[in-house]
Amino acid sequence: MSRLPRNSAVSGWRLFGLGAALGLALALGACAEVEEQGDKPIQVEIPAAAPRTLGVETPASAENQKMIALFGGEYHDPAAQQFVNGILLKLAKAGDNPEQPYQVTILNSPVVNAFAMAPDHIYVTRGLLALANDASEVAAVMAHEIGHITARHAVLREEEEKRAALISQAAAVIESRQKGQEVEAVERRTLASFSRQQELEADEIGIRVMAKAGYDPYAAARFLTTLGRDSALRSSLFGQGSDVSKPDLLATHPSTPERVERARQVAQEYGPPGTGITDRIAYLAAIDGIMYGDDPSDGSIRGTTFIHPRLGFLFTAPDGFVLENSAQAVLGVKAGGREALRLDSVRLEPSVTLESYISSGWIDGLLPSTVETLTVNGMPAVMANARAGEWNFQVAVIRFQGDQVYRLIFAIRSLDADAEKRFRASIESFRRTTPDEVQDVKPLRIVIVTAQSGDTVESLSNKMAVADHPLEHFELINGLTSAGPLPAGEHYKIVTD
Repeated sequence: MSRLPRNSAVSGWRLFGLGAALGLALALGACAEVEEQGDKPIQVEIPAAAPRTLGVETPASAENQKMIALFGGEYHDPAAQQFVNGILLKLAKAGDNPEQPYQVTILNSPVVNAFAMAPDHIYVTRGLLALANDASEVAAVMAHEIGHITARHAVLREEEEKRAALISQAAAVIESRQKGQEVEAVERRTLASFSRQQELEADEIGIRVMAKAGYDPYAAARFLTTLGRDSALRSSLFGQGSDVSKPDLLATHPSTPERVERARQVAQEYGPPGTGITDRIAYLAAIDGIMYGDDPSDGSIRGTTFIHPRLGFLFTAPDGFVLENSAQAVLGVKAGGREALRLDSVRLEPSVTLESYISSGWIDGLLPSTVETLTVNGMPAVMANARAGEWNFQVAVIRFQGDQVYRLIFAIRSLDADAEKRFRASIESFRRTTPDEVQDVKPLRIVIVTAQSGDTVESLSNKMAVADHPLEHFELINGLTSAGPLPAGEHYKIVTD
């Protein structure tokens, strides 16, 4: 909570979002509305997630600061920053405009993402740096973003969007409403195809630039492959099927296998595999100690427990839930999405009672007979059940302090006594943190280790401070595809706390 919006990318490498993998439409979006619907007797304000900038700024500077704020702020790591600056300098000299003073910002986001803002800003997340395995892979990402800038993709896409909107509006006015909707659907597919073509073009430009700069041109295909694996692992954690090879007519990016194959074909024009530098050892040294996963100041997930040191609360989800901290809420799923939860917060005037708020219409299908007033660890609370379609919900609102109210919503198809007991226990786990608990929350970090004789993928993965699937995460962040012995003296990333 109070973190980055997951869908703020301008272009490029955000192929897969965990919000999508959650499927959290969550049934909460589809079956029981959790936001206000029209005019309600009680008005609720969602707290702003991003800080505001102050002072006199140019439009470009203001947009830059806004983008940085949306992604959790700038991540400060001198070694990593110096290293990516060096990569960008080489790429700029090899590009079509060697005098262009590009600048790169590392964003404090665990999401694997990179994007560009014309004319000279490139952004990469620390999540992307943690996933990449050498300098050439990071060069591939930044060269791809340079490709978007030099090909003026943002301008062209804006023009295409305006054209599509104009055609749709004209069709709706001149012809029937149904015909207008048909035209709009065609234009949406055309726009998605246009965007996919831009991605392939940026890949090609990027590979040409990075190869000219001396980097391994096959790195683009390698990193795209890793992105596909990352998506598949995240989907499996949340019980969602993942078929990255299946094209989506409305997807704005080509399917990963298509991009990988195209990237390899372009790379072959510059020589066989092994052409160019990777600079792996220097890169790993540069990211040694970089933060991994969520920034604890925005909330930390440890197994089924979520703790927010800055806001001062924690709660524990029922056993078997996998949690994800998103921009406006903590989301969770269990059993392939057959159970789900959402924790978020709203501002509610102290004069408004929780009983009147829970019945005010912000969640559909509320069963008035189930409304119950209780106290949760010294805090006033109200709990109730709701039903919408094939889904059942257990809902709780807890007044944390003043106008700060937290909402816990559990969704399940069949709300039996066992489920009610598990959900109630989770609701009753919500409490204020202690000073010691806040002090104990530390960020996870990438640490580079050297394999010793006898080390295996399994032995090093056992050192990973990752609750779910440590072996798979170790293989993913190190670009490994099979378990077993590791060559002594080789360097690997592990996640520690």
